[in-house]
Amino acid sequence: MEIRVLRYFLEMAREGNMSRAAQKLHITQPTMSKQLRDLETELGVKLYTRTNYNIELTEAGHLLQKRAHDIIDLTDKTTLEFQNLATLAEGTIYIGSAESESFTTVAKTIRGLQLLHPKIQLHVFSGNIQDVLEQLDKGLIDFAFIMDYQDSTKYESYPMPMPDRWGLIVPQTDPLSQKDSLTLPELIGLPLICSRQNMIIDFPRWFGNANLHIVATYNLLYNAMILVRECVGYALTYDKIVNTALNSELTFVPLRDVNISTMYCLWRKHHTFSTVAQLFINELKKHLNHI
Repeated sequence: MEIRVLRYFLEMAREGNMSRAAQKLHITQPTMSKQLRDLETELGVKLYTRTNYNIELTEAGHLLQKRAHDIIDLTDKTTLEFQNLATLAEGTIYIGSAESESFTTVAKTIRGLQLLHPKIQLHVFSGNIQDVLEQLDKGLIDFAFIMDYQDSTKYESYPMPMPDRWGLIVPQTDPLSQKDSLTLPELIGLPLICSRQNMIIDFPRWFGNANLHIVATYNLLYNAMILVRECVGYALTYDKIVNTALNSELTFVPLRDVNISTMYCLWRKHHTFSTVAQLFINELKKHLNHI
């Protein structure tokens, strides 16, 4: 498979139309059509079907679309690394991270680097543990910042200094907002809004086989906070991720029988960093050692 042809395929999939895709890529439609037919022959599968109005991907086409995105992202990332290999003055640092106040340390480290090297850029991918580690394992990011996770067989790791407390985000007008803290048994029966990671990793440890009332799940918190504001339920999350100051419509009630969590910076063992990625991890460690 050629990278050029994978780009043709992705553009065709985005547009849903061969003519528009060819026009955007400044090639002729017959050229694109032949290249994609050759790709189907090479793979031995049908990648798409034509209808009266557009092009629809087959199951194999959807799989290739996902793989092609990963291949091209990694190709572009590698190209940029080699283009910037000779200088510290520019380059991109690729990070995947959970949402946490601990990310403040990352931001301060990046800010310090950019004061010295203004052309250094940061690309942040936000997601849960599974999403972020998938990006790390594929080489699409340099570092993963995730909670309570260490695997010494695959990754090097470094702890971040700010512990994170678990609790509920509740409306200021709700009676629960008057509580100083909550316990896990008090959550049973409440309408909970939680991450899928909570359900898979945390809830079996916290609640055993208890029957929880989960009204919604979330990946990132912004929309979950709207659900809380509109009294759909209470969001289970870490402190300090959303604004719960006195002028906010929301408040944070901590859980007193759940251990605090620690964020770790992970990177693949024996991984060769780009120049700017190596500079970042050196500066991050230096920053943490002075806290």
